[in-house]
Amino acid sequence: MTLVRVVDAPLDLAAHVAAVTGPRAGAVATFLGTVRDHDPSVEGEVVALDYSAHPDAEAVLGRIAGDAARVDGVLGVAVSHRVGVLPVGDVAIVAAVATAHRALAFDVCRDLVETVKAELPVWKREVLRDGSHVWVGL
Repeated sequence: MTLVRVVDAPLDLAAHVAAVTGPRAGAVATFLGTVRDHDPSVEGEVVALDYSAHPDAEAVLGRIAGDAARVDGVLGVAVSHRVGVLPVGDVAIVAAVATAHRALAFDVCRDLVETVKAELPVWKREVLRDGSHVWVGL
């Protein structure tokens, strides 16, 4: 099973786990990426992140998830990224990977998240407490 979404609505970890869970799965590794109140490379307090996506972002995410799903032993992959303005504490990305054993689940989930961060055409604007903003990754 593969679940892939780029959405402007809150992300649900339980829905991602449910999408990959099955009788053959002995392990489900998950990741939640949340908005934090600081960025070590930016002066000032972060109060929100504003994510925008290329129109092809969901297709790219589908390719990335498909690559992860094709790893031998992977039983299911679910990954979603949020767009829009997210205040501190909100979830920006959710990933879940099911396998028969934990080591593979952890490894594939980590690789999935790292690949999403490197390749997904989603851009992040950090909104600071003083009203200014900083684009990240451009």
